[in-house]
Amino acid sequence: DWAEDVVQESFVSIWHHAADYRPQVAAPMTWMTTIVRNRALDCLRRAHTARLASAASLEDTPEADLADEHDGPAELAQASEQARALNRCLQRLDGPQREAVVLAYLQDLSHAELAARLRVPLGTIKSWIRRGLEKLRACLEATP
Repeated sequence: DWAEDVVQESFVSIWHHAADYRPQVAAPMTWMTTIVRNRALDCLRRAHTARLASAASLEDTPEADLADEHDGPAELAQASEQARALNRCLQRLDGPQREAVVLAYLQDLSHAELAARLRVPLGTIKSWIRRGLEKLRACLEATP
């Protein structure tokens, strides 16, 4: 059901932003795939945020909330380990980067909302999130 919503939102977005497509940057299929991927991630974030709405940060979120209620013991153990690894890597980020990433992805705040809330320039927020995600990726890839 959510997949159909994602595809529908993607088609609408592709239609509305067709004039923004730049062939020198990416092939049409790559551009459209990126839009679909981003819409799917947005949908997953919204669903995750709804489940974690009362959580102020990842540390306040029980690891059991990160797993699907229909998962078996192996899946629950893996989700729990992934949550612990993510939490460890988040703790390694600088305070402002960690706060920006957590607010952006767990509370689904836009960059503009984050800039207003944290009272910093929009470019700073974008840098904190980009660099924070790069550090998270490197940390998680290094985790066995």
